[in-house]
Amino acid sequence: MKKILVATEKPFAAVAVDGIREVVENAGYQLTLLEKYASKADLLAAVADADGLIIRSDKVDAEVLDAAKNLKVVVRAGAGYDNIDLKAATEYGVVAENTPGQNSNAVAELVFGMGVMAARNMYAGTSGFELKGKHLGIQAFGQVGRNVARIAKGFGMDVEAFDPYCPDKVMEEAGVKPLHSIEELYKSNLFVSIHIPATPETIGSIGYDLITLLPKNGVLINTARKEVIDEAGLAKALEARPDLKYVADVRPDTASELEQKFAGRVFFTPKKMGAQTAEANINAGIAAANQVVAFLRDGIDRFRVN
Repeated sequence: MKKILVATEKPFAAVAVDGIREVVENAGYQLTLLEKYASKADLLAAVADADGLIIRSDKVDAEVLDAAKNLKVVVRAGAGYDNIDLKAATEYGVVAENTPGQNSNAVAELVFGMGVMAARNMYAGTSGFELKGKHLGIQAFGQVGRNVARIAKGFGMDVEAFDPYCPDKVMEEAGVKPLHSIEELYKSNLFVSIHIPATPETIGSIGYDLITLLPKNGVLINTARKEVIDEAGLAKALEARPDLKYVADVRPDTASELEQKFAGRVFFTPKKMGAQTAEANINAGIAAANQVVAFLRDGIDRFRVN
């Protein structure tokens, strides 16, 4: 009998585990749980005889892959997959997948939670401004970006987006104005919401030059990855432009210094919370289970990322 391991340092909700179990056992496979594990050694031991692996933010590197002698597929329950060593997975003959779209509404709603907070001066009791009629720029028009655009329309915002990999027609059909340079996105929108992955091309790509293009009282919202921000450039921009704010679901390495120096103008969640809703937890977990089963049973790898 094939064995599927769910290895989650931060466990799925119980109802999500129940759904995962139902999918796995209905397929005739065995489900094993490794939750809140204390060390990497626990993961290495648990994965030794697994045919399939489901993770959340857990790291799957060459050492884990080497220990997993039977492993054929690993699915990251979520959109981001930079916690999987894709090169090593390919070398070990393991298919790596993500579950795009399952967390997208949860992340998009958080964008507006933080956007409203920034517009209202972090709820400090001082006069802020409304989102209605303001311009919102979306950096990357994937599943999260499209949900951000949908919600922004409800706020009465004007929405623009920059994504060199997305056809203009897709944006236009969503009521979004396509832009064709990153500089134009930052220059023409009071709010910019970042949704790019962390890749060699994007890491450190958002710094002083881009951030200082924002209009007066501009707000930069990051629910993507902390690595895409040049933190020295961010600090320099906030120093040069006392009107700007930065709010993020990804606590920077220099968070303490930024909070001390720019109090009232920056906010960071204590841990990544974009996908931390009951609905997203369930959706991503069950999608991951279905994808593992589909690959092991039928060789389907629609969401393969390596």
